[in-house]
Amino acid sequence: MSVALFAEQLLNGVQFGLMLFLMAAGLTLVFGVMGLINLAHGSLYMIGAFVCAAAAAAFGSFWLGLIAGLAAAAAAGALIELTVIRRLYDRDHLDQVLATFALILILSEGVRMIFGPFPLYLSVPDLLRGTVDLGITRYSLYRLALIGIGIAVAIGLWLLIAKTRLGIQIRAGESDREMIAALGVNIRWLYTVVFALGAALAGMAGALVGAIQSVQVGMGEPVLILAFVVIVIGGIGSIKGAMVGALLVGVIDTMGRFLLPRIFAAFLDPAQAMGVGAALASMLIYLLMALVLILRPRGLFPAHG
Repeated sequence: MSVALFAEQLLNGVQFGLMLFLMAAGLTLVFGVMGLINLAHGSLYMIGAFVCAAAAAAFGSFWLGLIAGLAAAAAAGALIELTVIRRLYDRDHLDQVLATFALILILSEGVRMIFGPFPLYLSVPDLLRGTVDLGITRYSLYRLALIGIGIAVAIGLWLLIAKTRLGIQIRAGESDREMIAALGVNIRWLYTVVFALGAALAGMAGALVGAIQSVQVGMGEPVLILAFVVIVIGGIGSIKGAMVGALLVGVIDTMGRFLLPRIFAAFLDPAQAMGVGAALASMLIYLLMALVLILRPRGLFPAHG
């Protein structure tokens, strides 16, 4: 195993983690502020990817597709909050789970009807094609750009939450929604904005990842499961926790799938080593989640200490 290959896989893990952060940040904001379990968050990721791919094909521009995907996911999120989610805030979590699971089915069939049953493919923009020499390895320019975009979004989100009036309202809503409503904040408007923001982040993640994998119905559900793992590890309602948890999950999952088959190849034949290594690698992040829940039940960086 070469150092260059190890470094490439490590960067892949960081890139995967930062895309997970875009999913998990929106999810943890929605759960932290609204106390809502939204299983349909992965469908917004899928909507962003499909609209981006379709718009890029129609207009011949990845960047117009990205803007369209982000806007479509945000608009879908706002519409869902206004028509469905708003009726669930005072209901118990089982009702929220059932309603948002129904949304998964509705949105999946809706996307299938609009875009067809076959996968769409989104090309990497010409500006970001090729590789970059990082000294120890050559790495995909597009994946490197995804890392940069993920870091930029994380910084922007932190500034939004920590330094703006809207961020103050969001943080206050996490602590005491009745009090900020009594102080004159339009809590319904705040909830719609937070939900649309979370949807936009999910749609951005889907659109960006769509250029390195096929865009297909149901693509958001596996990512949603990992996003839930991220917020359990990082701490519900915590942007810092979402970032740390996402990087841990991304790097551990990627490096586990890379290293474990090679480790077991010393004891087993290649086919068995690949199977055993892949199976154990898929368990690593859940073992990490279990360990965090045992040692720190509220996550590594809970929003309220």
